[in-house]
Amino acid sequence: MPLANATDPWRMQSVGDVTRGITSQTVNSLPMVVENLAESRQTSTTESSESNASNVDQNYEREVELQDVVKEGHEKADPSQFELLKVLGEGSFGKVFLVRKVTGPDTGTLYAMKVLKKATLKVRDRERTKMERNILVEMGHPFIVKLHYAFQTAGKLYLILDFLRGGDLFSRLSKEVMFTEEDVKFYLAELALALEHVHKLGIIYRDLKPENILLDADGHIALTDFGLSKLPPTDKAYSFCGTVEYMAPEVVNRKGHTMAADWWSFGVLMFEMLTGNLPFHGSTRHETMTQILKAKLGMPSNLSEEAQSLLRALFKRNPHNRLGAGPNGIEDIKNHEFFASIDWDALLRKEVIPPFRPAVSRADDAFYFDSEFTCRTPRDSPGVPASANAHELFRGFSFVAPCLLNEDDNKTVTNQNQNNATQTKTSTEEFWAGFVNRNNFFDEYRLMGELGTGSFSVVRLCEHKTSRTQYAVKIMDKLQYDPREEIEILLRYSQHPHIITLRGVYAEGGRILAVTELCRGGELLEHITRRRALPEREAAPLLRNVLHAVHYLHRHTVVHSSIFYNG
Repeated sequence: MPLANATDPWRMQSVGDVTRGITSQTVNSLPMVVENLAESRQTSTTESSESNASNVDQNYEREVELQDVVKEGHEKADPSQFELLKVLGEGSFGKVFLVRKVTGPDTGTLYAMKVLKKATLKVRDRERTKMERNILVEMGHPFIVKLHYAFQTAGKLYLILDFLRGGDLFSRLSKEVMFTEEDVKFYLAELALALEHVHKLGIIYRDLKPENILLDADGHIALTDFGLSKLPPTDKAYSFCGTVEYMAPEVVNRKGHTMAADWWSFGVLMFEMLTGNLPFHGSTRHETMTQILKAKLGMPSNLSEEAQSLLRALFKRNPHNRLGAGPNGIEDIKNHEFFASIDWDALLRKEVIPPFRPAVSRADDAFYFDSEFTCRTPRDSPGVPASANAHELFRGFSFVAPCLLNEDDNKTVTNQNQNNATQTKTSTEEFWAGFVNRNNFFDEYRLMGELGTGSFSVVRLCEHKTSRTQYAVKIMDKLQYDPREEIEILLRYSQHPHIITLRGVYAEGGRILAVTELCRGGELLEHITRRRALPEREAAPLLRNVLHAVHYLHRHTVVHSSIFYNG
């Protein structure tokens, strides 16, 4: 059944609508940028003067020994070994680039390169960067981003990570507002397995939010950004850090928190994905914190009983009573009735088909990243040398993934990414296989009336079976018309407000079905024919919008060549 927005989840307290303030300039919440400032959400990081509890935590902070993991005779990685392709994100501390390896056994492989300026990192942020690097070295899990290299220059730190071309879960949530329960169940189940692995290593994640959950090329999740993660030397940590809306009550009141805090954040994420709203979100940070500590949360009636039951079990203000915090740990969550249909072993092996597969046409396509950054020329400017103390702090930072050091394993390193990006498409089927949705169109949509026809296509109305949202679907015969260029342009540039949005691409027999947003206003030609002419005051804004769209395409070297009333 469709899941409507929970516009007023409060039973005892009314909260005014507050926009979340997400803008294209919100770059510091990018999943691979180590910066957690109060921007799109009310983020707070620990300062030594905040409270005695925070000071206690600072005193208990322990250094983690960093050792080089480089095979004797094998060169360490350095910036010259990576070709800059695109800018994926940028913050005050540095940038994230899409790069291609140009030397070594993994030549041609695409990575995300996170570059941090030592001079702009505060002491505590330097510690967190070391912690992130060290934690990622220990990680080896299907649903956690993998660190391949770490190295430094006099002025910068470099982390070479998986390139997750599907972008982050927040971007998908922003476009779809909310997910179906089946979608949420899949993402939460994979996330639960990732958190289980993190907790087994004795780590509290502490920054769970959609921006830190990336999607790979097949639609599986990858947890990233361990900059706020903690290896507590005792049973509890005391830092006041993370994104306020996702903080557990014990983090807010600074009485000390354990891994149970991650399961509260897990519940916040679940609520947000199911309803499109945050469960605790005030007009100020203080109001949000008060809600987390005191407000009674009502469950939207359109959620299933199983979903409501799981949310109630996760939203226990006493962490000892919270699901996942008991002696059975995550097993209590796995055994909850909400996850009754999940085959956990098959899920871990990635044998369960994700509900959404990112539509990308090439291996180096950054379609799901903000075009504000991807259109920039990638440049890794020289870094200002940091102080001697800073250099000493990062001693032993360099790292090479063991699989890249074993010469016997070189044959297993694929050059598929390079081949996909450089070779001409030799087969139409190979091209479509890169981004066509694996699901059957008719399993997800219901075909309805005809909206229009063309020389080689027909446009029909369709309805998503779960959400009941209506879309338009353009059905094209591949034998009569090659729509590859049209589809690729839409994939790259349909994020513009005056270019139709492509929702998905399906292949059914010899036909390609492109699902797009439904423009209920019809064709401009119909309005002009009905009224014979448009007054200037109406024509001017229409032409301005067309001009903006065409200018945007021209900036990206795309010529439309077919602008007319019913185009």
